[in-house]
Amino acid sequence: MSKQIGIWVAAAATLGGVSAQAQTAPETIRYTGTTLSNVDYHHGQLRPAIGTHARQVLRANREQPSAANGEGWTYNHAPMLAYWQGQFYYQYLSNPAGEHIPPGRTLLLTSKDGYIWSNPTVIFPPYKVPDGFTKPDQPGKVARNLEAVMHQRIGFYVSKKNRLLTLGYYGVALDAKDDPNDGQGIGRVVREVLPGGKFGPIYFLRHNKTWDQSKSAYPFYTKSKDKGFVAACEEILSNPLMMQQMVEEQDKDDPLIPIHKDYKAFSYYHLPDGRVVGLWKHALTTISPDGGRTWPNPVIRAPHFVNSNAKIWGQRTADGHYATVYNPSEFRWPLAVSTSQNGLDYTDLWLVHGEITPMRYGGNYKSYGPQYVRGIQEGDGVPPDKKMWVSYSVNKEDLWIASVPVPIRATASSHANEVFARLPAGQELDQWNTYSLVQAPVEIGPLPDGSKGLVFKDSDRFDYGKAERIIPESKQLTAELSVVPAQNDHGLLQIEFQDAKGQPAVQLSFDSTGTLSYKAGARFKGVTKYQAGQQLDLKVTLDAPNRTCTVSVNGGKNSTFIFFAPVASFERVMLRTGPARHFPTPDTPADQAYDLPRAGESEKLAVFYVKSLKTSAPDAATGSAAKGSGAN
Repeated sequence: MSKQIGIWVAAAATLGGVSAQAQTAPETIRYTGTTLSNVDYHHGQLRPAIGTHARQVLRANREQPSAANGEGWTYNHAPMLAYWQGQFYYQYLSNPAGEHIPPGRTLLLTSKDGYIWSNPTVIFPPYKVPDGFTKPDQPGKVARNLEAVMHQRIGFYVSKKNRLLTLGYYGVALDAKDDPNDGQGIGRVVREVLPGGKFGPIYFLRHNKTWDQSKSAYPFYTKSKDKGFVAACEEILSNPLMMQQMVEEQDKDDPLIPIHKDYKAFSYYHLPDGRVVGLWKHALTTISPDGGRTWPNPVIRAPHFVNSNAKIWGQRTADGHYATVYNPSEFRWPLAVSTSQNGLDYTDLWLVHGEITPMRYGGNYKSYGPQYVRGIQEGDGVPPDKKMWVSYSVNKEDLWIASVPVPIRATASSHANEVFARLPAGQELDQWNTYSLVQAPVEIGPLPDGSKGLVFKDSDRFDYGKAERIIPESKQLTAELSVVPAQNDHGLLQIEFQDAKGQPAVQLSFDSTGTLSYKAGARFKGVTKYQAGQQLDLKVTLDAPNRTCTVSVNGGKNSTFIFFAPVASFERVMLRTGPARHFPTPDTPADQAYDLPRAGESEKLAVFYVKSLKTSAPDAATGSAAKGSGAN
C-alpha cells in the first residue's frame, strides 16, 4: 500500500515540482473553471446538468432474493456499458456481502431503452481455487475451500467484424484484506455475447504467469474452432488501449501492456488530431501520440482536477465536445460532469448524481456514494438518442445508470410550461432531472382521469424518488402546479423552491395526516386539508429579496409565509417523496459494518400524480411576466 501511495505522491510532485519545469511541461488536460464541489452536501452544491435522468437498475435485497436482484447478493459494483445491435449491455461484479469476500461472479443486464432492464444473467460464474494455491509473495497463506473473486477494468469489446465480447478476470483474495488484482491470480476470461440473450463458451484470454494452466477450468481461446472469435480475441491482445486497462490484474511485466505502473482504472478518448488522452484514478493523465503504443510524457495529476481513489471517465460526446465524469472530492460523492470544447481545457463542473441512498447492508470496503463511473467505450456503440450514458454503483450495493443530454448544459433558457398531457410522447421530461428507483419510480404514466402526467410511486423504506425542473434565475417567481395525491393517510410529497446550489427557501408537504403544510422554520403550518384523489391546483408566489411566499389552493385566498431559509434567487423547483437527508457526512467513518434494521422490507405504496407545472417571473425590462415556451 505504501508503494502505491508513493507512486501517487510522485505523480503529484511531477505536476507541481518547480516553476522552471512547469514552463516546459508537456500539453495535458486541465480544469480551468472556478466551480468546486462542497462535500458537506451530497450534491456538492453543484448546478445539475439539465435533463439528466438517473435510474436505479438493480436494488439489492438480501432478505427477499430474486432473479431481479441477483439472488440477494449485496455487493454489486464496477458496472460497465456497451450499446450493440439496438440495445444496452450492462456488466457488473457481485459478491454475497463485501468486496474481496468470495465467491465472486460477473452478471449482465440488457435494455432496449436504458429505462426498462432485464433480470441479470450470470456470465462468469464462481470459480473454484485449487486447494493448496499460494501467492509467491505470501507463501504462508494457503487456499483451502476457496473460490475466486472477480475484478476487471474492461468489460466489453466490439470487434472489427461487429462481434460483441465480454471480459472478466478471476483473481484470488486469500483473506479479506488481500488484493485480488495483484497479478497473482488466475487469469482473464472472455466469451461472446450472441443475439437473443445467448452466450458463447467461456475461454481464458490470458493467464497470470504464476498460475498453473493445467488446472484451468476453461480452455484457452486458441482452442476455439470459431476463427472469427479467435480473431476478435487477438484484436484485443494487439490493441494497447485494451491491454492498458488490464495492467492491475495481469503480470506487471506483461509485454503487451505499454505502461507497467500501478496506475488504476484506465479510460481514454481520442483528440481530433488522433492523439489519445489517458485518464486514471486520482485524475492522473498523459497523452499518447500513437494510439496508446507509447506514452512519452510523464503521468501527472491533471492540473486543478479534484479526484481521489475512484474512477474517472472521459469521452467525446455526440456534439464533438468532451466530458469527464467523476467524484470531484476526496470522497465518493457527488458524481459530476465537466465539459471541454477541445478535450484539454475543462471549464465547468455540473451535477449528475447528488444523492446517497442509505447503505442497507454493511460490508468489506463498501464506500458511500455514487462511484466507479463508466460510460460506453469508443467502438462499443452509440445510442441513437446521442446522449451520454454512464453506469455506476451507489454504496457498492445498488446499480445505477444516468443519461445526460448533449450538448450538456446547466442553465435554463426558459421557464417551465409543462402540461404533461399535451407534450409529445417521450419528450415530456426532456427539461427535467429525475432520480428514479426500483421501489420509487419517477416517470410519465397514466393518471386516474385517463390522461398522462408525472407519476411518483414510492414503497422504498430508505429512499425517495425525486424530480427537478431547472428554471432561469428569478428573484421573484410564480409557480402553478396541479397535484393529485392518491391517498391521504400515508406517504409524503415535498415541493421545494431552491437556489442554484440546491438550498431550499420554501417547502410545501403533502403529509401522511392529509394536510398540505408549509415549513415555517423548525415547525410546520397547515395550509389546507386534502382528500385522496382530490386535485389541488397550487399557486405559489415567491419574493426572494423580501423572503415572503404566498400560497393559494384551488383559487382560494392567499396564505402568506416567511421563507424558512434565505436565498438570493431561485433556479429549481424540486418534488421529492421523502424528507431531505444528510447522512453520511465527511466525518462519518469510512466503513459500515452493520446492516440497517428490516433492510429488506418495503413500505405501503404511496402515489402522487403531477399534471402540470408552470413558472414565470417578472421581466426586468418590461415588468411583464416572462413565461415558459412549452406547450400550453
